[in-house]
Amino acid sequence: MNNHVVEDGVYEPYLENTYPESHRSYMLQPKKIRDVVVDASYPFLDHSFKARFLHVFIYLGIFLLVFILNPLRYGLKIEGRKALKKYRKEFKNGAMTVANHVYRWDYLAILQAVRYRRMWFPARKENLETSDAWLIRGAGGIPVPDTAQAMKKFNTAFNFLHQRKKWLHCFPEASRWDFYGPIRPFRKGAFSMAYKYKLPIIPMAFSYRKPTGIYKLLKVKHPLITLRVGTPIFPDSSLSKVECCEFLREEAHRQICKLARIKQNAWPAVLD
Repeated sequence: MNNHVVEDGVYEPYLENTYPESHRSYMLQPKKIRDVVVDASYPFLDHSFKARFLHVFIYLGIFLLVFILNPLRYGLKIEGRKALKKYRKEFKNGAMTVANHVYRWDYLAILQAVRYRRMWFPARKENLETSDAWLIRGAGGIPVPDTAQAMKKFNTAFNFLHQRKKWLHCFPEASRWDFYGPIRPFRKGAFSMAYKYKLPIIPMAFSYRKPTGIYKLLKVKHPLITLRVGTPIFPDSSLSKVECCEFLREEAHRQICKLARIKQNAWPAVLD
């Protein structure tokens, strides 16, 4: 990546990972253990007692256990979240967080950054065919379907969440590339959703630190994690839908690159 330049002092981990050539490709291929049909009859928002109990149980585990383990396991540091306090009025109808997708617990770090707030997010359908399905669903994952009829029900689910003023999260890179440095191009779906619901977008960026201290003594192979919170981006009602979505996408990508301390990114914001 000769065209990728970071600020002085930024740690770029060398890991024995082979990243795909295409930004649309998946680095991880989860092991399938079941078939899941996401059609118009699928419960995108499951209001059953079992599902609601699982949701509460999962979030109690996140709040009481993971928020302790994430800093211990990955050395997680969160910077800039205090600045969000002054936007409480702007967040009264909900908000959307976006970030680069770079390690297994990154969504949990996002939850920690917004402090004990439950969120919902579009999820890859194939991930619900793995052993992680109950965790994904319990944490707020809603699978993205591939048929028009099912997509109507998917949209209805998010309409309901917006009416309830819930917060949403999207990884606009769409797939997870572990400990990857550059910020990949963003897909437009997240920004179309933000435009539709008039949601402020909170950009966040994961970057890395070299293992030191106890992590070095324990010969930890993965880098330590820093999560920086950026300035909210608001949809511009004076623009057309296409113009506004492109503005949101490009500004979110620009901020995330800056938060990750990248001077020149290896990828453009848009590469549809």
